[in-house]
Amino acid sequence: MTSQNLSTREWLLSDTPESRRHARLAAMYKGWLTLRGNHMAMIGLAIIVVLVGTALFAPLLAPHDPFVQELGNRLQPLGTEGHILGTDTLGRDILSRMIYGSRITLYIVALVAMIAPIAGLLVGTVSGYAGGWTDIILMRITDIFLAFPRLVLALAFVAALGAGIENAVLAISLTAWPPYARMARAETLTIRSSDYISAIRLQGAGPLRIITKHIWPLCISSLIVRVTLDMAGIILAAAGLGFLGLGAQPPSPEWGAMISEGRRFILDHWWIATMPGLAIFAVSLAFNLLGDGLRDVLDPKDSAS
Repeated sequence: MTSQNLSTREWLLSDTPESRRHARLAAMYKGWLTLRGNHMAMIGLAIIVVLVGTALFAPLLAPHDPFVQELGNRLQPLGTEGHILGTDTLGRDILSRMIYGSRITLYIVALVAMIAPIAGLLVGTVSGYAGGWTDIILMRITDIFLAFPRLVLALAFVAALGAGIENAVLAISLTAWPPYARMARAETLTIRSSDYISAIRLQGAGPLRIITKHIWPLCISSLIVRVTLDMAGIILAAAGLGFLGLGAQPPSPEWGAMISEGRRFILDHWWIATMPGLAIFAVSLAFNLLGDGLRDVLDPKDSAS
């Protein structure tokens, strides 16, 4: 078994790949080794894995129903029997609400991560490849979105669309795509004048095929790093909207809304707002740590040096 593992490792670390699949697997394995050597990135990855596991197994992990109110048991402190993190103003178990709140956090993060980068990639690559008036118009629209603070613009969109978690996701996505468009445009401007793009064009490839088959794949690594680093901002924006009552609506156990509910008791019953605040801090830090590690792995400049 040991010799088999050793031969597999040597096969993956070979400098002469036998096929495209071999080269791809070798690159992935070398990237994993680089990421594993970054201890802070592994801590971030571990926290994210715990978050995902908590969200998936929330019904099994939560000791109480997060929606059940016990007014006779309200404002219980930390360490209370049956309520490790205490209870809120309506007697609901804070730990259970935080566990279920991880589902809402992941839901928002996943949807925004699917919408904003794809929209930014599409706008940026089309703008960079087409040039001319198309580039000018698309980039001026991007500049308009970048001119406003993200949270303020998200508040304006939510106010227009109405409160709710889906509208919050849409509002955050509408404010998050411009940086991806800028990045994709910059990548496209450097790629489109390359010799191999000229060769592909001479072979009869159209703009759509060049963008989707040859430019998009080269933008993906930078996009992944940017998405990971932006997760903290997305989580904070969602929590901010929830804090202001424009995100997930009561009685949903969204972390920002939980902080909003506990802010009136922050001096006497500090744990009501502090516990979800610490959860937001931990998850945001985890995504930042993982993003830094992925940048070391996927940055082509570092790979070339």
